[in-house]
Amino acid sequence: MPGRPTAATVTVSQPTLTLSGARIALAAAEQHAKTISTPMNIAIVDSHCHLLAFHRMDGAKITSINIALDKAFTAAGHRVPTSTYRENVWPGGPAFGLGNTNGGRFCTIGGGVPILDEEGKVLGAIGCSTGTPAQDEAVANAGKNAVLELIRAEKEKVIEEEKVEERKTAKRRRINGTHKPLESTIVEKITA
Repeated sequence: MPGRPTAATVTVSQPTLTLSGARIALAAAEQHAKTISTPMNIAIVDSHCHLLAFHRMDGAKITSINIALDKAFTAAGHRVPTSTYRENVWPGGPAFGLGNTNGGRFCTIGGGVPILDEEGKVLGAIGCSTGTPAQDEAVANAGKNAVLELIRAEKEKVIEEEKVEERKTAKRRRINGTHKPLESTIVEKITA
């Protein structure tokens, strides 16, 4: 084993969805479910498949509670929408029997969607159930998109603030006379 292990080699820092992020996803998903007049069970998990939030809308099927939880678990754990599996898990399909893994929690019904950052890392997932698989997935996507839109907007805001600060710094240097052309900076370094 080369060298002694350090904290940097035995741990990893991974962004993960927080309760605040889960609440944003939950609100957007619920709003979309109301728009399509289909009450839903909505489950949000973090990047480690741990439950952050669950909401059962009035009228959502009691029998869909665990399905929503399992859809979120599967989407976060496998990093793809649960709809990916469809007929792949049917008899004769390349993933037949996959639904029996993970203590029966692996869900292959559409409606579980991972929340991925721009590098493709899992932040969490959302699972929705009560409607058709297509309705469930549309509601889950509404929740996912709300979280990603907030992250994107915040990132753009930080980038814009950095650009403004760079322009202010450049202007102060010009005003104070501390801005030197590149050639004079190079000459100073050579003669020093």
